[in-house]
Amino acid sequence: MQAFLPFTRPSIDEATIEDVGAVLRSGWLTTGPRCQALEAALSARFGGRPVRLASSATATLELGLRLAGVGPGDEVITTALTWVATGNVILQVGARPVLVDIDPATRNFDLDQVEAAITPRTKALLPVDLAGLPVDRQRLYDIAQRHGLRVIEDAAQSMGANWAGEEIGLKGDLVSFSFHANKNMTTAEGGCLVMNNEDEARRFERLRLQGVVRFPDGSADVEELGGKCNLTDVAAAIGLGQLKQLEGFNQRRIALAQRYFELFPRDLGFDLPLADFSQSNWHMFQPLLPVGVARADFIARMREQGIGIGVHYPAMHLFTLYRKMGHFEGQFPHAEDVGRRTVTLPLFPAMADSDIDRVCAAVRLALS
Repeated sequence: MQAFLPFTRPSIDEATIEDVGAVLRSGWLTTGPRCQALEAALSARFGGRPVRLASSATATLELGLRLAGVGPGDEVITTALTWVATGNVILQVGARPVLVDIDPATRNFDLDQVEAAITPRTKALLPVDLAGLPVDRQRLYDIAQRHGLRVIEDAAQSMGANWAGEEIGLKGDLVSFSFHANKNMTTAEGGCLVMNNEDEARRFERLRLQGVVRFPDGSADVEELGGKCNLTDVAAAIGLGQLKQLEGFNQRRIALAQRYFELFPRDLGFDLPLADFSQSNWHMFQPLLPVGVARADFIARMREQGIGIGVHYPAMHLFTLYRKMGHFEGQFPHAEDVGRRTVTLPLFPAMADSDIDRVCAAVRLALS
C-alpha cells in the first residue's frame, strides 16, 4: 500500500536541523541573535523596510491594528472567507469587523463591495490573499488613499507572491506574514510584520513584550499595555534555513499546480481556482466540489485511498460568534458557496509529479 499523502508537509533540510541543534546547545533559546538575523534578512528582502517577528501571524495582525490606531468604536472591513483569526483580531482590539462578500473568481474580497461598505467609522481595510493569490493592490490602495484609511494586509499565505511583478511586502502599509508549519516557509509557529518606519518598529517591540522599555542603568518602564508574543531563537533558526529555500519551494509549488491543471478530471464538475502562475505562490490548491457532493463523503473516500484533504475555510460569518453579531446565512452567498464546497488537495514542495497523478486518479475514483 502506498504511503499516506498529507495535504501539506514542511520541508526541513539537515543544515537547518543542525542549526536548531546549535541554538539548543548555545543556551540562548528565546529571542536573541537568530531572531535579529532573521529580521535583518527579511528587511533586506523587503527593500530595507523594518520587519519584526512574533510568535504568530495572529499576533502580528493584532499589533498591526494597534499600530494603525484601531480601537473601540472603529470599523475594519475584511472578507467573509478567511481563517477566523482575521476577524477575531479586530474584535480583540475592541473594533467592529465589517464583512463583505468575495469575488468568486479570485475568492478574495470584492473591492466594489469594500468601497460600498465604508462609513465615517471605518478606520482600516484588512485584505486577505487567499491561498497565496494577491488582492489587487492597485485598486486596494486607491480606495484606501481616497478615503484616508490604513491598510493591514493579511498576507499570511502569500510569502513570495507578487502583484504586477512587485513582491508582496515591498510596498504597502502594514503587511503581516505567517510562518506557521503549513506555510510556504515556516518557523514551526510564528509570523512577522513589515512596517513603515523605525517608530512603528520600536512600538511593535514594546507591544510584543508587555510594553516594557528598558534603560541602560537596568531600570524599566511600562507606558502602555502590551502582551507576550515574542519569537524564540529556536524558531528563527528554522526560518533562516527556510528563507534561503523559499524561491525553490515556490517554484516547485507552481510546477505542481500547473500539473494539477493539466491532469485534473474536469469532466466531474469541479470548479478550479484561478489559474494565475505569474503572481500567486500557490500556497494551496483548492478546487470546489461539484454541487450536491457531500464533502464529508469525499474526504472519507480520499482517506481510504491514503490521501489527506484539508478544508480552508468555512465562511466566517456562519460561526456562532459572528451570528451573535447579527450575521446570517445567505448574507454573503459567494463566500458561503466556496466555504461549503472547497477542499484543499495535497500541495507541498517534496511531492513528486507522480503524487499529482495519484491524487487526480483518486479524485475520479472517489466520485465514481
